[in-house]
Amino acid sequence: MTENITINMPEIVPLYPLREIIAFPYMVFTIFLKQEDMPPFEEAVLFNNLVALVKLREEPTGELFPALHEIGTLCKVMQINKLAGGGAKVVLEGVIRVRVLAIVQQTPVALSRLEPVREFAEKSMVSEALVGSLNALLKIALSYGRPLPDDVMKMIDFIDNPARLSDLVALYLNLPIDELQKLLETLDPLERLKKVYMHLTNEVQRLQIKGEVQAEVTKKVGKSQKEFLLREQMKQIQEELGEEDSRLGEANELRSKVESAHMPEDVRRIAEKEMRRLERINPASPEYTVSRTYLDYLTTIPWQVSTPDNRDINQAETILNEDHYDLKKVKERILEYLAVRSLKDKMKGPILCFVGPPGVGKTSLGKSIARTLGRKFIRISLGGMRDEAEIRGHRRTYIGALPGRIIQEINRAGSNNPVFMLDEVDKIGADFRGDPASALLEVLDPEQNFSFTDHYLDVPFDLTNVMFITTANQLDPIPAPLKDRMEVITLSGYTDEEKLNIAKSYLVAREVEENGLASMAPQFTDEAIYRVTHDYTREAGVRNLQRNIASICRKIAKEVAQGKKVRPMVDPETVSELLGAPKFFDEVASEKDRVGVATGLAWTESGGDIIFVEATKMKGKEDLILTGSLGEVMKESVRAALSFVKANCAELGIDKKMFDETTLHIHVPAGSIPKDGPSAGITMATAIVSLFSGRAARRDVAMTGEMSLTGRVLAIGGLKEKVLAARRAGVKKVLAPAKNKKDLEDIPENVKNELEFFFVEDIREVFVQALNPTSPAPTAATSARTPAGAPPPQ
Repeated sequence: MTENITINMPEIVPLYPLREIIAFPYMVFTIFLKQEDMPPFEEAVLFNNLVALVKLREEPTGELFPALHEIGTLCKVMQINKLAGGGAKVVLEGVIRVRVLAIVQQTPVALSRLEPVREFAEKSMVSEALVGSLNALLKIALSYGRPLPDDVMKMIDFIDNPARLSDLVALYLNLPIDELQKLLETLDPLERLKKVYMHLTNEVQRLQIKGEVQAEVTKKVGKSQKEFLLREQMKQIQEELGEEDSRLGEANELRSKVESAHMPEDVRRIAEKEMRRLERINPASPEYTVSRTYLDYLTTIPWQVSTPDNRDINQAETILNEDHYDLKKVKERILEYLAVRSLKDKMKGPILCFVGPPGVGKTSLGKSIARTLGRKFIRISLGGMRDEAEIRGHRRTYIGALPGRIIQEINRAGSNNPVFMLDEVDKIGADFRGDPASALLEVLDPEQNFSFTDHYLDVPFDLTNVMFITTANQLDPIPAPLKDRMEVITLSGYTDEEKLNIAKSYLVAREVEENGLASMAPQFTDEAIYRVTHDYTREAGVRNLQRNIASICRKIAKEVAQGKKVRPMVDPETVSELLGAPKFFDEVASEKDRVGVATGLAWTESGGDIIFVEATKMKGKEDLILTGSLGEVMKESVRAALSFVKANCAELGIDKKMFDETTLHIHVPAGSIPKDGPSAGITMATAIVSLFSGRAARRDVAMTGEMSLTGRVLAIGGLKEKVLAARRAGVKKVLAPAKNKKDLEDIPENVKNELEFFFVEDIREVFVQALNPTSPAPTAATSARTPAGAPPPQ
């Protein structure tokens, strides 16, 4: 008879060379691998999860093929579990014997061409007699103490196929690895069964001899030795009885935990059913540990345990003001939640999303909210997460399965109403293991999360008491369904005055304490802090400001340690002395008006900044060259601006013939940084009109706005960040779309007083404000000075 095995085996399969074990068909086994050995198993997903395991004859010195045995085993990758210290645990199942025909690729992953080995054996009296004799020998070996799992023994009783039986029994023989390889290479199932029978016969004879020797030795021992042996046996029996007693005590302890866990009724029924199942399982079985761990989680999860909320709104407002400067919208939202909570006990927790550039205090604000409410604080980072099981957990059928991070962290916090912060929600990834963002749809939906079901627990858990807070630098990468479930609160960048107050109220005192200067704390003048924020940082948040203050404190600490005089005050001169030359300058204030160079405003996830759009022309065929790592949307903005200018040459005072046989080159400096977005549209048009009309663009005028093909100026986002960038760069006038006039409410009064705002509806208004009436000498744009690391416009 032929063993009927249907397998979709690719022509090429990854190969992993074995050194210490042999893999047999029908064998389920686990191997632990270092990180450098993982590529064949990770690549297996591209080959129907198949990988060939072949033993090495010798360590390869060059070519791999001559160092391999001819026969190996094709295995299916069942599971890959990454280990914390590096490497992974891989669960495999042997499928079929294969013959290695060639190694088609050796690095980085060994790929082999294989041929399946078909086994053929007819049922005969010889094979049936061998199968029966092998079963009898196994029972004799068991009677002599040879260990064999019960489930394997039951399986052997039902197997009448010589091929499968010989492979299965070979796994439990203590044979050298070379002998196991010989069994693997014995392709005739009947011949292989004979060899296994001979090995097992030798094993039984060895056990018999060992038993006879022990019997002879026992006869010769004296009375005292017999008593010693009897006492040891009695001690062993008592220990065995004690183990049964301890198991009974363990079961009673678990039952007591189930009763005192205050579980919902449906969860209690499942826990009691699992308890009854646990009592019937042998403690030596792996199932016992799985069931025990599951019950431990069910009994320790805080089903009904909550921390009382602090409902004193005035005290909560005081705590928020102590921890954070400004952030009025966020503080107002938290106080609103507390007000409703004081009037209604049962309410769904809000799902907030803090969006803003790095360093504005999103994560630390979550900690302050937890302190304000008197709740436990949990934070997990979603950045780079690619496995859906991180959120929902693994099924208990997998080896080493655990609940997802949501249930784990709530269990660790010990309460069902913590403040749960999901950091960097805009940086979640996705691959063949699932999409964590999709798994979060249930978690972050108040209409669904009252019955959140973790794959490991397989029972619903109520998340409505949890206050979820997510953070992101940008909204665009967040999937629309997930974004729809969250209440978005935007945290804008700080002005120089706000950074001054934050530094004086929080940062200076913290860094003075951290660097051991508390007893001789130097005083930072306002001018010194302004010098740091203006000349040494260029950011929306305060992270680099804190680093520079810390650097000043460390240098002062070094002077103190060297016995130098303590500096009682840090002024602007001290800042320049300790931090060195300034890193940033006012790009706009130090430049002259130029033809073909317009100043634009951009917004990135790091805040606002200015960009320069340069235009130049040269004799040649009519063409358009775009450089500066521009994205598709930005390229379309350039083409729309050029089309508008060509269509309105007469109105703009431009000779249409200038476009004939002229190559136009548009460049946005900092070419290594990708840039995209429509809000540079009016800047592009201004640069083109400046170039062809010879009118210099005013460098102290910065602009932002999307332009339509008919010249309408459309609304943009991030006006506050762009205005702050314009102020830092020394801009005097800001041009923005008329539809963004309402956004002036978000801009501080002192900033509005320093800048002149002009809101436009048509691109022609931009030309009037941004271009000088005449230019004495048009200048090439290529010499324009640009800022280091200009950001992509949005």
